[in-house]
Amino acid sequence: MDIKRFYTLLLAGILLVTGCDKSQPQEDNGGKKHIVIATSGSPSPFVTVNKNGELSGYDIDVAKAIFAELPQYSISFEITEFPSVLAGLDSDRYQVGANNFAMNEQRKEKYFYTDPIFLNQYVIAVRADDQTIKGFQDLKGKSTETPPGLNYTTALENFNQANQDNPVKIQYSEADLLPVLQNVANGKYDFQLIDRAMLELFIKQYNLKLKVIELSKEDNVRIGSPYSYLLVSKGNQGAELTQNINQGIKKIIQNGKLAKISQQYFGADYSPK
Repeated sequence: MDIKRFYTLLLAGILLVTGCDKSQPQEDNGGKKHIVIATSGSPSPFVTVNKNGELSGYDIDVAKAIFAELPQYSISFEITEFPSVLAGLDSDRYQVGANNFAMNEQRKEKYFYTDPIFLNQYVIAVRADDQTIKGFQDLKGKSTETPPGLNYTTALENFNQANQDNPVKIQYSEADLLPVLQNVANGKYDFQLIDRAMLELFIKQYNLKLKVIELSKEDNVRIGSPYSYLLVSKGNQGAELTQNINQGIKKIIQNGKLAKISQQYFGADYSPK
């Protein structure tokens, strides 16, 4: 972890809204059940921490909008390292995780997944002048940099099992998305599997010399669900909390609040229908 990231997390590693016993949902002074929502502070724009330790992002605003529909709860946010988000959900120190979570069968055994809060599709990012990659099958022998455990990382690993004579060269990395995409643009790596909204946002924001390669429906299925979710601890009140969050999600889809948040961060409506 770089020093800037360290000090950002150190500064932000307090409750942004104070006052809770983090072992399980507790009642606050108003008689509401208090919910602690954990996040690692990335990836932006789903979750962002500025230099002052202030937390924002799509997942954060969505969580606030959901709980605004659930007056029986109060909430606070805590920023921690990604492994600690999951460990805290395991122990019910945190009741909810907000971190652009994709569906993962191993995690599904340990946590409750809410209804989806974001709908997108996966694409391949390549250099603007690259003519060699036109689809998933063209990734044989190519190189990429990707975090372990993500849906598209698992898809590449499965692809390699079926193409052991010419596998994708995977460099596992926890680097932030911007340098990862810059490494594709400058030719250090050949491609990056990524969701469309993130790629188009970063290309526009940072003027990256990249282009978008569409994936077939079959290849999108190969990668997995294009949705992202909130995770809920399987603590004593996890099932009830998940049910209530899902009710809140339905309300903000119906009243247009989710679409408005999506427009704010991505310039398009990626709310699930």
